[in-house]
Amino acid sequence: MTVWVVGRGVVGDRVARLVGADAVQFHDPRTEPTPLASPGDVAVLAHPTRHAPLAAAFVARGCSVVTVGDHLDDTYDLVELGDAVTEAGATLVIGAAVTPGLSGLLARWSARQFAAVDEIHVAVHGTAGPACARVHHRSLTGRAVSWVDGVWEESPGGSGRELCWFPEPVGAHDCYRAEIASPVLLHQSFPEASRITARRSATRRDRGTARLPMLRPPHAEGGVGALRVEVRGVDATGLRRTHIVGMAELLGTATAATAATATAATAAAFVGAARAGRLPTGVVLAGDAELDTLSLLADVAAYGVRIQEFVGAA
Repeated sequence: MTVWVVGRGVVGDRVARLVGADAVQFHDPRTEPTPLASPGDVAVLAHPTRHAPLAAAFVARGCSVVTVGDHLDDTYDLVELGDAVTEAGATLVIGAAVTPGLSGLLARWSARQFAAVDEIHVAVHGTAGPACARVHHRSLTGRAVSWVDGVWEESPGGSGRELCWFPEPVGAHDCYRAEIASPVLLHQSFPEASRITARRSATRRDRGTARLPMLRPPHAEGGVGALRVEVRGVDATGLRRTHIVGMAELLGTATAATAATATAATAAAFVGAARAGRLPTGVVLAGDAELDTLSLLADVAAYGVRIQEFVGAA
């Protein structure tokens, strides 16, 4: 079995290191449009362009795919590949980044502490590499989707300011609606939730220049980023509760850890390892109820990502 990594940025290189160099081959779709993969291989898509066309090409060769992306229209296209993935007997993990990805795992872990969940709110701070910084820049002018009382609502990116408190050492930042695919995937995993939103932190300058080309090249890697997942619902006694969990880490490191965890769980299903069958065939979302969420989170933590839970203020 070979793990094919598409993308040589911050995330792609770290996924390759975490998975293990002996098992990794890099694929460049610009020079080799048709993958050289074999049935049973796993492809990790961490390149900045859309993932659905290349995912379809890998699936056609009998490979499983793990995507690390957040493009809204691309996410819709990936979901449409469900029948082809099932027919190929492969697995397609849609969203194995910080959000979507780790946010889904944390939402599912939180949800299991409730009798019923009715709201999920995600916020993210920071960027990984240059490609992620460009996505951040564009997302503030895109269409932000939210699931509100049984209806999809679209709002302009950069609207809806909300002060969100992230795990330390990041702390509080103003966050805004942005073009993030997380609500689409979380709605599929939590159809019972009546409200699902996602926001991204931004400064006044970020919002003011979002409609312009980036004024300077992005940094090779952003600083410490953070994720916050807030779940609301009622517990077994009928009391209304709110549970907040998240992490503060370099986003490139956290994304690579999530993607490597999904890759290992997907590969195990094909090589007959002790953890075989951790991910089913077909389309898999990080928030799916049938996944062994706690085990997957433990693997993410084993890669060095510390999960933090808000337990109250003194």
